[in-house]
Amino acid sequence: MAGPRVALFVTCLVDLLRPSVGFASVKLLAEAGCDVDVPEAQTCCGQPNWNAGDRAGAAEMARRVIETFEPYDHVVLPSGSCAATIVKDYPAMFAPEDPWRARAEALAERTHEITSFLADVMGVAPARRALRASVTYHDSCSGLRSLGIAEQPRRLLAAIGGLELREMQDADVCCGFGGTFCVKYPEVSGAMAADKTECIAATGADLVLAGDLGCLMNMAGKARREGRAFKARHVVEVLAGTTHVPPIGDSK
Repeated sequence: MAGPRVALFVTCLVDLLRPSVGFASVKLLAEAGCDVDVPEAQTCCGQPNWNAGDRAGAAEMARRVIETFEPYDHVVLPSGSCAATIVKDYPAMFAPEDPWRARAEALAERTHEITSFLADVMGVAPARRALRASVTYHDSCSGLRSLGIAEQPRRLLAAIGGLELREMQDADVCCGFGGTFCVKYPEVSGAMAADKTECIAATGADLVLAGDLGCLMNMAGKARREGRAFKARHVVEVLAGTTHVPPIGDSK
């Protein structure tokens, strides 16, 4: 029996800065039995516009996304923040009487962050893999607070042989990225990032993992400037066994 037809929404940061996350996502979805497609017409989800108050620009981008992804059974993203934009914000971009409202709501119901999709919808664990490393997990704000993602990535990571999960203090506290927040309030953002890297380092873990590339880049950059020993990876890179790719922020 054929699996569900799933579209991968790659996201801007993954596409431009960390394509290995996209390839790892396709690998995991295919292993789960999905018929995976990566629509070429996809663009930004419109989150920066929406957060900056450009409601018309965000709605225009949302309409393009809705049209592109409507044919699929599910839409999956390796990003809690972009997924939350589609799930929570898209319906709010259109008036109740606007035909796009119903289309936005229908897409929202079929949209998932990838660890939630694998664990909750497909009910699978990663293929048998091993990684001799200690890791700690950062709960990204949008994934945790908007989508309720916390247990799912940890459940999937538990299937990786040799992997030791060390929970950090304040794992659910913001790293200071926050999209445009880090640009508008750099001093506050920097202080928050310093608190986060301190919590990560205190665990003694080799790697910090998360489900949002923006958070990972923020933490990795701060850690590099501070001379911290730990490295950063997207959770799907570990789940898919693609850890041959250099860590985030590492040019080696």
